[in-house]
Amino acid sequence: MAEPRQLIKMKASLQKKRMSVYRTIVTWSRRLLIAGVAGVAIAFLVINFTAIPSFRELEDPNSALASEVLANNGDVLGRYFIENRVPVAYEDLNPNLVNALIATEDERFRSHSGIDARAVGRVVIRTVLLRDQSAGGGSTITQQLAKNLYSDRNFKDMNKVEKFFALVYRKLREWITAIKLEKSYTKEEILAMYLNQVNFVNNAYGIHAGAEVYFGKDQSKLKIQEAATLIGMLQNPSLYNPIKNPDKCMRRRMVVLYQMYQNGMLREAEYDSLKVLPLDMSKFKKVSFSDDKAPYLCAELKKDLQKILDAPDARRSDGSKYNIYKDGLKISTTIDPVYQAAAEASMKAQMKKTQNRFFEVWKGRDPWTYKTKSNTDDEIKARKEALTASLREGDRYLALRPKYLAALSDKIQDKYDQELRDADIDRMLAEEKKPGTISKMVASDIATAEQAAMYRRIMASPDWKEIKKQFKALQVAVDKQYKVKTKMKVFTWNTPKLEKDTFMSPMDSLRYHRMFLQTGIMAVDPTTSEIKAWVGGINFKYFQFDHVRSNRQVGSTFKPFVYATAIAQQGISPCFQVYDMPVTIPAHYQNFNTYRDWTPGNSDGKYTNQLMTLKQALKNSVNSVSAYLMKQMGDTGPVRGLISNMGIDSSKVPDAPAIALGAADLTVYEMTGAYAAFANKGLYGQPYVISKIEDKNGRVLYRALPEERLALAPNANYVMIDMLKYNTQGAPGIRDLKSEVGGKTGTTNNFSDAWFMGVTPRLVVGTWVGGDDRWIRFLSLSDGQGSRMARPIFADLISQLEKDPKSGYDVNARFFRPAGDLGITIDCAAYLDSIPTSDEEDFGGDIFGDEESQAPVREADDAPTQPKPSGTTSAKPAATLPKLGGGTTPATKPAATKPGTTTTAKPATPATAKPPATKPATKPPTTPPKKPKKVDDSFGDE
Repeated sequence: MAEPRQLIKMKASLQKKRMSVYRTIVTWSRRLLIAGVAGVAIAFLVINFTAIPSFRELEDPNSALASEVLANNGDVLGRYFIENRVPVAYEDLNPNLVNALIATEDERFRSHSGIDARAVGRVVIRTVLLRDQSAGGGSTITQQLAKNLYSDRNFKDMNKVEKFFALVYRKLREWITAIKLEKSYTKEEILAMYLNQVNFVNNAYGIHAGAEVYFGKDQSKLKIQEAATLIGMLQNPSLYNPIKNPDKCMRRRMVVLYQMYQNGMLREAEYDSLKVLPLDMSKFKKVSFSDDKAPYLCAELKKDLQKILDAPDARRSDGSKYNIYKDGLKISTTIDPVYQAAAEASMKAQMKKTQNRFFEVWKGRDPWTYKTKSNTDDEIKARKEALTASLREGDRYLALRPKYLAALSDKIQDKYDQELRDADIDRMLAEEKKPGTISKMVASDIATAEQAAMYRRIMASPDWKEIKKQFKALQVAVDKQYKVKTKMKVFTWNTPKLEKDTFMSPMDSLRYHRMFLQTGIMAVDPTTSEIKAWVGGINFKYFQFDHVRSNRQVGSTFKPFVYATAIAQQGISPCFQVYDMPVTIPAHYQNFNTYRDWTPGNSDGKYTNQLMTLKQALKNSVNSVSAYLMKQMGDTGPVRGLISNMGIDSSKVPDAPAIALGAADLTVYEMTGAYAAFANKGLYGQPYVISKIEDKNGRVLYRALPEERLALAPNANYVMIDMLKYNTQGAPGIRDLKSEVGGKTGTTNNFSDAWFMGVTPRLVVGTWVGGDDRWIRFLSLSDGQGSRMARPIFADLISQLEKDPKSGYDVNARFFRPAGDLGITIDCAAYLDSIPTSDEEDFGGDIFGDEESQAPVREADDAPTQPKPSGTTSAKPAATLPKLGGGTTPATKPAATKPGTTTTAKPATPATAKPPATKPATKPPTTPPKKPKKVDDSFGDE
């Protein structure tokens, strides 16, 4: 039935009215569509030009790369890092890693251009619309790499709307970056960049570190199941951490292996066998600086690297400085891994034995309160203060201090522009207890006048009462915390891992660890000046202070420099004989800056009153003979000039005759370099360890240019080598070596420092052993001498190198002897035979009993010669012995040797360089020489 005309007209009229609305809707829809498209285009353009990494940034992603310290064979000794990341090129990647990554994360990686349309569609339909969370993600490997280039995917504190727009913005940005990456790099380069970027937690950034940390091997050697484990972690490194969540990690590994099977990368039989293998984490080791193969060296090198990289020639093209923690530098060193391992092994064997003996000696004694006749109350007080200072450096104390003193410290800083230290509070408390204490500190240069004024102002202010109150509360809290026993790990030599679990208070732990003897060892090739091994302490995890470049008193190891000076300047023979009897250098004698008479004693306080050769005196570390030589020189200048030429900072050596006994604090580094000159024909080359530094692109930033200078004339130098060889003849451990060996021991006052400087033609080794605190020491010479504590390390090290064919150590090398006549007699038999026994005829026995006996001197390595019973020998006064180079005291000051030069005098004639004529005695005189009134053994050392 047809509609009524009236109804048709009404519909037409209504339709006509709506047309304008439709047209408006269509128009605005078109406009909105165009605006949306334009907005998206503009957004793309804005993001592309403002928020997308530039080509240079993509070429050089802003990720922290670890710098590596390399041995001379390329082995990694240690790393500096914020993120432990070492890049790997695609051609070096393990194929199992590449296959597992593509199969699991991006099956169509080889075919898409950065964005996988099929994967995006699957996410939209299945994940977004159908809420299927098992459908998988839509990000490609390239997109994930793009995401890793940014660090702002944190949606914390955003509401839903903000989060939505932030997510859209960042997703667009990642898409654009992914496309840009695909245009800039090959697929292979993108895979390598991605695997180098990912974080495997546990200080493992990038695939190289991941393989090292979890499986203890290079990534190129990973097995299929190991590669699958690491790739499986990428979805969520914390959730699938094989250490914390092994079961979840196993299930995730099975998914990766299945994906590899599904994509034809594994056969079914392989998949079936691999999926049931247990998860082997036995090689897992979290990386820390203490795990470095040469941790003390790596810690010390940071100081040298900073200086090198500050130089204009070692900077980037734009003038900016490199950062060793972020810029992936390659630091090549001269360290030989075989030598380093041998030095570590020798150190551990000897120090374990020495420490066990040390604990036996100190059982039932407290080093911080133990007193001998020579100790004063002030010394004991200083020991306790040192222990307190160590406590205040601990983590527990530093964590407690702000609670009590932070506000007051800020107030003092603002008010007086001065930091309020615990030491300052201690001084003010001492002044309050005993007025005048601060004035004495100023007089003794312990505190400055400005500090004293500040202390008095604070003590007079209202703040002082509150400072005392809070400081006392802090000490109570610390005392309470440090006395409570708790479970902890401590160092020990008696377990394979060198640590043990125990129940101990923090204070007991502090004292326990402080009682461990430490060591510093450096080995250098004297012919090249290359440092081959560096051991700065016994265990870097527990004791991080380096002892190779720390100053300690050197004792008798300094004496060869005194002898070398006398030999070089006077041409004196090592067979020259000197009486072992007291030698006094008067106050203001010649060019010495002395203010009182100085008469050093031998280590046992006794004298043999016998003649002995210089080489015998050096071997036995006879102080009286060293003092005699110094007195003949009349000045410290020549000795200080020689050591300066041999690389020792002479400003650290006192301008006093006591240097003849080793009264100087020097480093193992300096001493080893100086002794290397003896082994290198008298030529000094500064020991170096950094041979080259490169940036991550291979640009050489620094290359070592070693130089040498003449420090000691070759003839005088060979005489010293002959004496050093004589020192070690028959010594335990050394007598069994095949190498030509020389050396010198040193033991300082109270046995606080034990040294051995060992030389061979191809390796010089300096070794120091002692406590960080000087009262951490043995109580007798038999335990604490250098021959007992330090020399065995050298002997064992050389023995290991001789036996190891891989070491490359030249056991047949011999010290260089200059051609022709040395001009200095070293054959003592020939030297003594050339001396006439008398100017008169020999009519027979000494019927009057007035001639001297020249009984032979007992030779003992590193031990003083023991005197015969009183009354058996006699000697002429020292004043009758000739001066070096002439019969009278020189009136002019001997010239100090200039750097790079050596003064060599002509050999002394028999009348001036040889002892006075003597004749065998048949009857000794009955009256021995008088003992001097004052014997100063302040620096006696052997």
